Amino acid sequence: MKKRVLLVALGMILLLGIGSLLLYNGVFWLNNPSKAAYPVRGVDVSAYQGTIDWPTLRAQDLDFAFIKATEGSSHRDPFFLVNWVEARKAGLRAGAYHFFSFESSGTTQAENFLAALSEAEAQSDENWPAALPPVVDMELYGEFQKNPPPAETVRRELNRLLQAIEEHCGVWPILYATQRAREEYLGTEYTQYDLWIRSVYLAPQTDDWTFWQYSHKGKLSGYSGPEHFIDLNVFSGSQEAFAAYGLPE
Repeated sequence: MKKRVLLVALGMILLLGIGSLLLYNGVFWLNNPSKAAYPVRGVDVSAYQGTIDWPTLRAQDLDFAFIKATEGSSHRDPFFLVNWVEARKAGLRAGAYHFFSFESSGTTQAENFLAALSEAEAQSDENWPAALPPVVDMELYGEFQKNPPPAETVRRELNRLLQAIEEHCGVWPILYATQRAREEYLGTEYTQYDLWIRSVYLAPQTDDWTFWQYSHKGKLSGYSGPEHFIDLNVFSGSQEAFAAYGLPE
């Protein structure tokens, strides 16, 4: 009897270990939204994906890409401009995102992000697919995961950044957030902004999202950076709704 219990326990441990390994390596995902329910698909990328062959990526049933532009008050993603140009030339709708820093002012972060956007706009072609609205990426990182900064301080700087983007671009930015960042800082105070929610293990705990990052373990062809995985996303609506999304009224 004891031997049988031991074998069962070892078998369960082995299955859990194999399952964890398969999840870690992106062999299967807990989230896998159906193409029928969410026909509009996309990725988000940064320097971690290295040089990207955008036509190859585009051919894998993708419609859009969010591309990292800046972080904080001074960092510029070295691949931003080439990714911006090549993604749109390949036929994707692209949007630029800024990684929000808790360690610098919203004003100087806006200056950094808008300078990158201005350079991207100068290299844009009217024959390319329309750009998506810009994004502010809100997530807890580093030491702030254990010690989140005060909500009042974060919101003050976030508001400065958002206002500057709105004035420059003439559109409402999208807010990307993890569930925790949303609870800590966004709450019900930013409902005028479209939400891009990160939820890679379960379906989102809210139904008011516009974009959903459902996997951080995607594997596609067409990139050669140090990161083997790529983030996968869906849009909440139809192809027709996506074609009109973010366009001037």
